[in-house]
Amino acid sequence: MGMAAADAQFHVLAVDDSIIDRKLIERLLKTSSYQVTAVDSVRKALEFLGILDDDDQEDHVERNNPNPTSVSPDDDQQHDQDIQVNLIITDYCMPGMTGYDLLRKIKESASFKDIPVVIMSSENVPSRINRCLEEGAEEFFLKPVQLADVNKLKPHLLKGKSRENQPNINKRKGLLEEIHSPDRTRTRYNNNNNNNGLQVV
Repeated sequence: MGMAAADAQFHVLAVDDSIIDRKLIERLLKTSSYQVTAVDSVRKALEFLGILDDDDQEDHVERNNPNPTSVSPDDDQQHDQDIQVNLIITDYCMPGMTGYDLLRKIKESASFKDIPVVIMSSENVPSRINRCLEEGAEEFFLKPVQLADVNKLKPHLLKGKSRENQPNINKRKGLLEEIHSPDRTRTRYNNNNNNNGLQVV
């Protein structure tokens, strides 16, 4: 039970236009105790994450609704701030924007660039695989995705979690280096009430 509870903290965004493949990956991820949000297009994934370009959003509204009503981006942003995505797994070949396009958008985003992205495809095209890996994809799975593939996600999820905590680790490491440096005046936190808790040594 401890293992399942630990994995349940990870939230995976799955993107695939094929309902069969989407249901399969969703089932495999849930079997591995991950929280899953599944969408059928890159556009919906970007909307979910709150990083859809304004131009893209206006074009989408105009094409799908000839009589547009007001759209409140604040509602989407409030929804997205409550949900943390730890990994994105996406099909490569989809109508409109591809999984490669999603990968590039994620890696260009200051907020989401550290989220691991995994690409899936039913086509074994080495140039496509290399391009995705060079652009920052963590893995490239050939379909049909299997449980053994899903098991490979764990290290990437853990790495993504450690990246989130990295700035704090670096700050602490820098402070420790400063404290142990012999040729500097060093500042330490002290529980005594003199000098506002700081002690110069």
